[in-house]
Amino acid sequence: MLKFFCTFLFKISGWKFENKIPNDLRSFVFIGAPHTSNYDIIPVLAVSYLMKRNAHFVIKKEWLRFPFGTFFKSLGAIGINRNTTDKLKGLSQTDLISELFTHNPEFVLMISPEGTRSLNKNWKTGFYYIAQKAKVPIVLGYADYKTKTAGLGLVIYPEEVTKDMTSIMDFYKGMEGKFPEKFQLDEKYLEESE
Repeated sequence: MLKFFCTFLFKISGWKFENKIPNDLRSFVFIGAPHTSNYDIIPVLAVSYLMKRNAHFVIKKEWLRFPFGTFFKSLGAIGINRNTTDKLKGLSQTDLISELFTHNPEFVLMISPEGTRSLNKNWKTGFYYIAQKAKVPIVLGYADYKTKTAGLGLVIYPEEVTKDMTSIMDFYKGMEGKFPEKFQLDEKYLEESE
């Protein structure tokens, strides 16, 4: 219900949805940027609804307890313990999360690579290694407040991290978040692309 409501707000606010990926691409890691505000939940949930795929995101497992659990699960939340790895199997967090794709043939994992709404000059690359381990592509999602356009853009099949991250930085160049001063591309890979 909340996804539908956010989609309604998205449309009446003058936003446009774009989908530049093939319809038969049903399983991928979906990264979303710029992420500068709590208000980003509206375009994110609208895109999640409009892309018509099995979209999920990870949050701290504590958020899935009563009374919030049912609400977050209805939005696609999957709880993880960020402080530990699976000690019995010797798996990292990226290993554990990538296993979600093994058990779900049509699965989309939505991640904010910036990892925060504050200015971050160094993006987290866990999404890249999750996609690589799961053998699925990365789809570049966006919510550009400058053009009021959000959707699914470039598809990247992970091969070489520096080259791929440079392509990701090129894609997001010129986009603006709700608070443009809080959005910055990763300096390491930005230098490579110039």
